[in-house]
Amino acid sequence: MDPRSYLSLFRRNPDFRRLYVAQLISFGGDWFATVALLGLALEFTDSATVASLVLVLQTAPFFLASPYAGVLADRLDRRKLMIAADVGRAVVSLGFLLARDSSTLWIALVCVALLSIGAAFFEPTATASLPNLVEEDDLPAANALIGAAWGTMLAVGAGLGGLVAGLVGRDAAFLVNALSFAVSGLLIWRVRRPFKASLTAEEQAVLEAAGGMGGLRRSLKETLSLVRRSPIVGALLTTKATFGVGMGVVLLLAVFGEEVFQAGDAGIGLLFAARGAGALVGPFIARRYMTDDDRGLLRTIAVAIGAFLLGYALLPASPTILLACLCVFFAHLGGGAQWSLSSYGLQVSVPDRLRGRVFSFDYALVLLATTLSTIVAGVLAEFVGPILTLYVLVAAVALAGLIWLVWTRPLRRPRLVRAESAKRI
Repeated sequence: MDPRSYLSLFRRNPDFRRLYVAQLISFGGDWFATVALLGLALEFTDSATVASLVLVLQTAPFFLASPYAGVLADRLDRRKLMIAADVGRAVVSLGFLLARDSSTLWIALVCVALLSIGAAFFEPTATASLPNLVEEDDLPAANALIGAAWGTMLAVGAGLGGLVAGLVGRDAAFLVNALSFAVSGLLIWRVRRPFKASLTAEEQAVLEAAGGMGGLRRSLKETLSLVRRSPIVGALLTTKATFGVGMGVVLLLAVFGEEVFQAGDAGIGLLFAARGAGALVGPFIARRYMTDDDRGLLRTIAVAIGAFLLGYALLPASPTILLACLCVFFAHLGGGAQWSLSSYGLQVSVPDRLRGRVFSFDYALVLLATTLSTIVAGVLAEFVGPILTLYVLVAAVALAGLIWLVWTRPLRRPRLVRAESAKRI
C-alpha cells in the first residue's frame, strides 16, 4: 500500500477530498451516538432485546426507505439530496437529549429510526456518485479510502465515544453526532463536480414517470432485469447480504463488552473500535484486487467470508477483552474488504442512470439481512446467552457463504468470467 497514490488523489481532487472528510466526520458522529445509545438501553432496561431494538431501528427504516431513495437519487440532484439528508439528521440528533430514563427511552428510539431514513437517502447516493467525482483510474483508490473512512471512524468514533460517554456523559456524544451532520452538509455543499452524468431526454422522461408505487415497481423491475442480463451484478448484489445474515454479532459486541467482560461503555467502545480497525485495513488490502478481473473480485470476496467466520468463531474463547478485540479485528478485516470490492464491482458494472437504484437495492438487501439477524440475536441472547447465540450466527454466515460460493462458481471460472465481462453494459 503506497500512501503517495492516496495523498495524490487528495491533492488533485478537492471535491473528492470534501466528500471524504464529510463522510469521515459523519461516520465518527454516528459511532459516538451508537455506543452511547447501546449503553443507555442496557442501563435503563438491562435487556439485550431492547439493545437489539436500537440496532434494528438503525437498519429496518433504511430498508423500507431504500426504494424511494433509489428513485430520487437517479431523478433529483444527488448533491442537494445528500445535503437535505444531512440537515434533517442534524436536527433529529438533538432529540436524543430528551431521553432521560426508561419512560422516555422511546424518544431516542424514534430518533434512531428517523436517522436511519436519512441515511437511506445519503449513503447509497454517495456510493453511486463516486464514479462521477473521480477519474476512472482513481476509482479503486477512492473506494479504498471511502471504505477505510467508515472503518477509521468506527475505530476512532466508537473508542472515543465510549470514553466520552463514560467520562463526560452521553449528552456530549449526542451533541457531537448532531454537529457532525451539520459539518458534513456544509462540505457536500462546497463540492462543485456533478454528482451524476447528464441524462438524455428519453432517460429523463422515464425517470419523471417513475413516481408512486408504480414507479417503485418499474424501478425494481429494471434493476432485476439488469441482474438477469449480467450475473456478475447479481453476484455482487448478494455479497453484502451474505455477511448481513450474521451481523447480529454487532449487538453481541455490546453484550460481550457489558456483561461477558464487564467493561461497561468503555468495553463496548473497544470492541466496536476493533471492528472499525478491521474495516479500516480491509479496503486497503482489497485495493490491489479492484481491477476489471471479475474472477479476482469474487475469489477475494470468498477469502473475506472465511476471515469473517474464523474471527468470530474464535471470539468466545478469548480470555480477555484485548484478545477478543483481535478476533473482532480479523473478522472485520474480511468484512471491510468485501464491502469495498463489491461496491467497486457494481460501480464499474452498472450505468450511472441506474446506479442510485442499484445501490439502494444493494443496501436494502444487506440491511434486511442485518435487521433479521439482529432480531434473532437479541431474542436468542435472552434465552441461551451470548456465546451460543454467536455460534448460531456464525453457522448462518457459513451456510449463506456456502450457497453464495456454489452459485458463483461458474463466474469464478476464467473462461466464463471473461465472457461475462464482455456482456457488461
